[in-house]
Amino acid sequence: MREAINQLVPVSRAKVSMRIPPGQDGRKALDALIAHLLANAPWGAQVSISNESTGEPFTTKTGGPAYKAMKSALAKAWGHKAVDIGAGGTIPFLFDLAELFPNAEIMVTGVEDPSSRAHGPDESVDLDELERACLAEAFFLEKLAKR
Repeated sequence: MREAINQLVPVSRAKVSMRIPPGQDGRKALDALIAHLLANAPWGAQVSISNESTGEPFTTKTGGPAYKAMKSALAKAWGHKAVDIGAGGTIPFLFDLAELFPNAEIMVTGVEDPSSRAHGPDESVDLDELERACLAEAFFLEKLAKR
């Protein structure tokens, strides 16, 4: 609001990205969002929606040998036990990859805690954290090679 101007703007645009949890259908969620936006346009505004696309949510399998190797590698790199957390981000092609290779254990890693502001204009990566992530990846590959 600090940067808002006292002026009527004839056109406004917004880019909307919606993350959906596993178990929901991406197309149905998008259709529901579009219906909501069209039904709730303020002050008679005309709403048009373009470039819509969807990606299905992805959930990794846990408990397999690669997963256990990754948790062990993370613990070794950081010096304490790794914990599981739920996170709302995903990479859309992972759903397709999991469908094509249903027996694969897909490990998704990155240095992207909330303070890193991933993919934002002010994204920041802590170099100590990046170093530990690289070590964890190396320890993980070492464990897989010894299987």
